[in-house]
Amino acid sequence: MLSGDILLDKTSIFKLDRNELRKKLSIVFQDTHLFTDTVMENIRYGRLSATDDEVIAAAKLAAADSFIMQLPQGYKTELTNDGANLSQGQRQLINIARATIANTPILILDEATSSIDTRTEIAIQEGIDRLMQNKTSFVIAHRLSTIKNADVICLIEKGRIAEFGSHTELLKQKGKYYRLYMGQFD
Repeated sequence: MLSGDILLDKTSIFKLDRNELRKKLSIVFQDTHLFTDTVMENIRYGRLSATDDEVIAAAKLAAADSFIMQLPQGYKTELTNDGANLSQGQRQLINIARATIANTPILILDEATSSIDTRTEIAIQEGIDRLMQNKTSFVIAHRLSTIKNADVICLIEKGRIAEFGSHTELLKQKGKYYRLYMGQFD
């Protein structure tokens, strides 16, 4: 049995208050949840004290502003049924804008681009790249284009680290990561 600890600023996360820990994390999941409210308020949910200008700036940074401005009432457009009137990619961009406005030091992206088409992924990837700047980021992905710019990639297989390195280093090794990556782009 292996054991270990996760440290945040040299303190075990198990010694931190859960609410304090949550304030340091932003998580973008594969499946987004949007509230029955306006687009503006759905983004503001990431930081309730955010001004309208800050919400719009976050949406621009997340590459969401252009589609939001095309909605019938822009940022004042009401969303219902978990954003059923939006595409999966648009819902994901709002979720990324929400994480952007939260501006936490740690970002977790859990299959954030897995359920969208390649064209939408390009727009979302731009938002994600901006969001990850100056943050500790953990990206869980099967779509390897999502992680190729990461400083370090850990390929996990059967619960263990099978390969570890940058995208370039892992391609040079011609191991499992190489085969997976090449298989996605054949």
